[in-house]
Amino acid sequence: MPRARSNAPCAGSVTIGKAGIAALLALLPLAAQAQTRITPEAFLSAVQGKTVMFHDYPTGELVGTEEFLSPTLSVWRMVGRGCVYGQITTPDGQICFLYDDDEDGIPVCWWPFLHEDRLMVRLATFTHSEIQEVRSISEDGLNCPSAPIS
Repeated sequence: MPRARSNAPCAGSVTIGKAGIAALLALLPLAAQAQTRITPEAFLSAVQGKTVMFHDYPTGELVGTEEFLSPTLSVWRMVGRGCVYGQITTPDGQICFLYDDDEDGIPVCWWPFLHEDRLMVRLATFTHSEIQEVRSISEDGLNCPSAPIS
């Protein structure tokens, strides 16, 4: 999932809009207007096969773009940089990503949630409270090289 910040826009994205949020909320019948944690499975179901743009909250700066190839594989790209593939796991209500270039072998984990009808993720550590907002979801791929063979 998102790892570094970039201010450059990413072409080909379409904002999620009210219809996209409504579709996600249909998957989450107990969602409320306040902050509501959602399951990793519901999040992954909403984004599988799609490309998602993550923005820092509250600054709005583009962090990066991730294409969710399957429930267990994604590709992450920052503007002007190469693609990095990540293995997705869902332990303890979190979405965790272990990217090919992670030297320490420790996955980056997030808690997905809705806040005021906005899809967001919060870094799943107690020492860091980074929050990112999904501002757009598109059908366009990232045009990255073939996924690695697992």
